[in-house]
Amino acid sequence: MTGVSQRAAWDAKVLPEVEQVRPGLWSIPVPIPNNPLRYVLVYAFEADDGITLVDAGWNTDVAWDALNDGLQIAGGSMADVTGVMVTHIHPDHYGLAGRIRETCGAWIGLHPADTAMLEERYVETDDLVGRMTALLELSGVPASSLPDLATASMEIRSLVHMALPDRQVEDGDAIGVKGWDLKAIWTPGHSPGHLCLVDETAGLLLSGDHVLPRISPNISMHSQQFPNPLGDYLESLMRIGLLEPDEVLPAHEYRFRGLRARTDQIIAHHEERLAEIEGMLDATPGMTCWEITVALTWSRPFDEIPSFMQRAANGETLAHLVLLEVRGRARREGDRPARFFATTP
Repeated sequence: MTGVSQRAAWDAKVLPEVEQVRPGLWSIPVPIPNNPLRYVLVYAFEADDGITLVDAGWNTDVAWDALNDGLQIAGGSMADVTGVMVTHIHPDHYGLAGRIRETCGAWIGLHPADTAMLEERYVETDDLVGRMTALLELSGVPASSLPDLATASMEIRSLVHMALPDRQVEDGDAIGVKGWDLKAIWTPGHSPGHLCLVDETAGLLLSGDHVLPRISPNISMHSQQFPNPLGDYLESLMRIGLLEPDEVLPAHEYRFRGLRARTDQIIAHHEERLAEIEGMLDATPGMTCWEITVALTWSRPFDEIPSFMQRAANGETLAHLVLLEVRGRARREGDRPARFFATTP
């Protein structure tokens, strides 16, 4: 852990201070409403031609004010922002990007795999809700819970100021921030187009939600995901773990070092979860995804988890089941609901 004051603020459940990470690089915490993560860390890179932000925060007035205040503490203003490089399209990262562009004309960058999801996720959502309903039926979610879970993400659409990106940023692309050597690394899993940013000269990795110091990000099977998101995520972790940055700058919690140790830890966590689910299938053949989800241990009792997070938990379980299938360690029968069986004792 290198973000000492950030860690202290996290433990105290308060917003950390705006902080200069390196000369010309600032960390600005932007509040997230009604969320246990509490804030997203927006990074501001200074250059002769302006400021480039990495991520943006939710589209709320409180978040907008916090971002503007943070830029002022860093010695700039929103008028100085020339670009917003977004790690992925979740609202706490993409939400304010459109409002920033409208205010100061900054470009928005995003990976094409996430760009492809924007319209369906935040504008024309009927087909998305229909496909999500079908996926929840496949999982065995009770009919009484289906409507709430299928539409659970619709309430946060207002937290995104919808804007198509100006730049499609691919794996290996230079971000083009003067004075920095920032390059994109495609790390699918948490979202299909998730990007990390590396500056090997400065010894920095901006990890977005891909690698966090304390928790593991949600890797869900859902109607906009790739066919095997957990498999993609684990491969991405192994790839990113080959880097040796001096410091990791995540989008939540606090800065840290020891990237390889942390990626190994997250991989081990998922292997343990895979083994746990496989053991449940061995003991009780024919379980549905929902039955497994309810029986697993979570950070709090399952019936106390709100609908959106219950859906995320189910999607995470399904992602593990899919990977077990890919590895030949599980099989399914039927589809409404699908029932799963271990293929090896």
